[in-house]
Amino acid sequence: MLLASTGLAAEPTSAPKAGATGFGFGERLQIHGFASQGAVQSSANRYYGDSPETSFDFTELGINASFRVNPRLMLAAQVLSRRAGDMSDGSPEIDFALADVNLVSNARYRAGMRVGRIKNRLGLYNETRDVPFTHPGIFLPQVVYFDKVRNLVLSTDGILLYGDLHQPFGTFSATLSTGNPVIDENVEAAFMIGDSDGTLESENHSWLGSLWFDSATEALKLGLSGATASAKYDPNSSNPFSLQPGTIDILYWIASAQYNAERWSLTAEYMGEPIQWRDFGPWRPDRDATAEGYYAQGTYRFLPRWQLMARYEEGFADRDDRDGSQLEQDTFGMVPANTAYSRILSLGVRWDINRQWMLRAEYSRHIGNFILSEIENPDFSQFEKHWNVFAIQAAFRF
Repeated sequence: MLLASTGLAAEPTSAPKAGATGFGFGERLQIHGFASQGAVQSSANRYYGDSPETSFDFTELGINASFRVNPRLMLAAQVLSRRAGDMSDGSPEIDFALADVNLVSNARYRAGMRVGRIKNRLGLYNETRDVPFTHPGIFLPQVVYFDKVRNLVLSTDGILLYGDLHQPFGTFSATLSTGNPVIDENVEAAFMIGDSDGTLESENHSWLGSLWFDSATEALKLGLSGATASAKYDPNSSNPFSLQPGTIDILYWIASAQYNAERWSLTAEYMGEPIQWRDFGPWRPDRDATAEGYYAQGTYRFLPRWQLMARYEEGFADRDDRDGSQLEQDTFGMVPANTAYSRILSLGVRWDINRQWMLRAEYSRHIGNFILSEIENPDFSQFEKHWNVFAIQAAFRF
């Protein structure tokens, strides 16, 4: 299946399709785009900028194009500008740029290959996470789709194999890919637990895979997806009190389930993330932890263009330390316990004004600070355990 964010495939939600509008130059060239602007206000903690004072640093602009060279080859690319508080400054980036080769196709099965910068098919929403129309809330469930390490899981520079098998009762799909992940300062701050003197760089190719089932009526979707990543720390210092050149190994996987009816949808996902820290020296002993996150979400379209959303989610930096007490003890109180977990209740409303314009509003009640960016909140002692977020967003597409 081609990337939904190009407007060439269905999204994993009941929302209108991202490619419902746009410019078509014959059957071979398609051009689409989107833009969104949000405002975020929080009772405490920085969330997408200076949210306690109301932040408007939440903007996404994207334009994508696809060109079918021949029946077996398609080229597609997207340029994205994303401003997300201190996590991203809005500089244009290549979101994806790939060649899609259809190796074999008939009424029963299809197989193909993509080469280039490829969106990772992880969970229900990762491929289309930057397109506001493809998910029901302003923010994705953060305990599964962490925006603070977004670039690590978003895309890969490499090669992907995909296949579909069509049966009378539904369709089975699979992907397998490998390539270089993107590690930026947000990823470094999250996995090194705050600022460090050195840099974190990718050490080996990542491997990613997914298995999916879609029922014939498209009511039921089930999936299992995952990825590996390995990073090497360069201390960039000869100071004997600095960390040594250690490694971090990560396995990130998601189990997904979604049921869509005519007017309502139920979605649940579970994320597990075993992490190993090795050889950082006496100042940071070897450590194993398994981060965990899960959510349940419901949407109801009570009028043709109006939709309600409710979601509850929980996430933990280490499922064996759910209250964070061990983390606080191991860091001699420098990292408070409430950074180790997040419990979030979100309520939202969406209004599809027409096929091009959408407005949304969302309220979230937070307990804990696990999802917060270390870049935006470098002083852990200033975290507020109980906090609220109210956000609005306007989005446009063509």
